Amino acid sequence: MAKVNALVVTGYGTNCERETAHATRLAGADNVDICFFSDLVAGKKKLNDYNFLIFPGGFLDGDDLGAAQAAALRWRYSITRDGTMLIDQLVEFYKSGKIILGICNGFQLLVKLGLLPGAEGKPFERQVSLTYNDSARFEDRWVHLRTNPDSPCVFTTGLDYIYLPVRHGEGKLVTISDELLTLLEQKQLITLQYIDPRTKEPTQEYPMNPNGSPLGIAALCDSSGRVMGLMPHPEAFNHPTNHPAWTRGARSTSGIELISGGIRFLRESGLE
Repeated sequence: MAKVNALVVTGYGTNCERETAHATRLAGADNVDICFFSDLVAGKKKLNDYNFLIFPGGFLDGDDLGAAQAAALRWRYSITRDGTMLIDQLVEFYKSGKIILGICNGFQLLVKLGLLPGAEGKPFERQVSLTYNDSARFEDRWVHLRTNPDSPCVFTTGLDYIYLPVRHGEGKLVTISDELLTLLEQKQLITLQYIDPRTKEPTQEYPMNPNGSPLGIAALCDSSGRVMGLMPHPEAFNHPTNHPAWTRGARSTSGIELISGGIRFLRESGLE
């Protein structure tokens, strides 16, 4: 079985890298490294040495130019020490069949780069964005989520409902057209939805839907299922005592199980 070598990329305002690395180790990765973006540019780390790439949450560049916008430009136009474009490493990583997870600001980065949703066979072409919450404020709360059993997503395989925290000010998904939103549904690229816990159905009602995303969209994957981005923080629910009602005996699926889905896929695929 393949060994899982994960890389968590940090820097420029990211602040969830240690939590994310810890959760990935708990999920079963053989090796987890944290590296600064500048280390990739300097050639101290190379993406092709890993098979699991994670963009964690935080406040990339303080979100001053919009969530992850500056970071996306940095990825697209940085030249590494050996004279090659860093984006070429990311393209090669994607095409090699490895897996990528973006959490919160990391999700915002994936959509700004065009890695998500990659609908109509157009990876690296920007089609959606994440903008200000309808509440016009930062939302820090726990939300109920439903997975899509028909999604190709390797991270959510075998999961049904999950309870995770959100911590964001720009989490509302917007698309370039209503037709694209319909396509996301038809292609089963919507992997997680905010739901009303009473009905188990997707909701637009605040605060159960904390940002106003259409169709209650909380996460997307690409058509291969190997790239996933989500606004909730799976790494923040890495132990039963993280649950806000754990002292009252509350139990639910943790974020570790979502991350372990990707690890299980890598082991079974034999891709190193």
